Amino acid sequence: MPEGHTLHRLAADHDERFGGRPVRATSPQGKFADGAALVDGQVLAGAEAHGKHLFLGFGELGWIHVHLGLFGKYTFGDTPAPPATDTVRLRLLGPHHYADLRGPTACRLITDAEKAAVHDRLGPDPLRPADDGEPAWARISRSRSTVAALLMDQKVIAGVGNVYRAEVLFRHGIDPYRTGRELRRGEWEAIWADLVALMRQGVANNRIDTVRPEHTPEAMGRPPRVDDHGGEVYVYRRAGAPCHICGTEIRTADLAARNLFWCPTCQRA
Repeated sequence: MPEGHTLHRLAADHDERFGGRPVRATSPQGKFADGAALVDGQVLAGAEAHGKHLFLGFGELGWIHVHLGLFGKYTFGDTPAPPATDTVRLRLLGPHHYADLRGPTACRLITDAEKAAVHDRLGPDPLRPADDGEPAWARISRSRSTVAALLMDQKVIAGVGNVYRAEVLFRHGIDPYRTGRELRRGEWEAIWADLVALMRQGVANNRIDTVRPEHTPEAMGRPPRVDDHGGEVYVYRRAGAPCHICGTEIRTADLAARNLFWCPTCQRA
C-alpha cells in the first residue's frame, strides 16, 4: 500500500497539471460514472492529502475522495491521451495532461462534511504543516500496544506505512516490541521530527530513502539496493541480510498482519 508521501506527491501532481482549470472527467470502467458526470467540465480548485487519503476539490460540488488501498495506481501523461481501457476508474483530462486512476479501494464524490469526518478519524500527518505530534503522543504514551503497531495505526498517526515504520524505529534504536507507555517523550519527539524530514524527502524524490549519508552505498563501498520499492533502507525487506551498522542478521516477524523488520542488536529491548 502506498505510504503518505505518495499521496502528498499525487496532490501536488494534480495541482500542477490541472489546478485552477476546467477538466474533463470520465469513468471508462463505469464504477464512478455518476460522480465523473457531475465534475465533468468543472474547475479543479485544489488537491490535498491526509495520510493515505487524496482529496480533489471541485468547489460547491464537493471532493473526489480517493484511497488507493493495496492495488490502486495513478498514471499521468501528456495529451493527446491514448484511448482509456475499461480498467480506468477515473480519467481527468486537461489541455496538456491526463491522469488515469485504476483499482482504488475508494473513489467517490463527497461533501465538505463527509471530508471533515475522514479527517476527524485520522491522526496527525507529518506532512501536513498544521499538524504536530502531540495528539499522537497523547495516545501512544497511554498505550500497552507495541510502538510498531501504534505507528501503523492511522488513527494515531496518518501516513506512516510499513517502510517508514521499520526505518524510523531503526534510526532511533527503538525495539519495535516496546509498548507505547514505555516510550519516553524525548524519543517520540525525535521520531516525529525524523518522520517529518524523511517523508518530505520522500515527496521531493518520489521514493523512500532512509540511510544517513555515511551509510550510503558510495560511502560504505557496498552494492546499491535492488528492490521494486527503490531507495536505500536499513532494515525494510532485508531479512537475513547483515545490518549495515553492526553486521547482525536482520530479523522479520509478523505483527498485525504485516511484516516487521528490525536489527536485534541496534534495537535492543
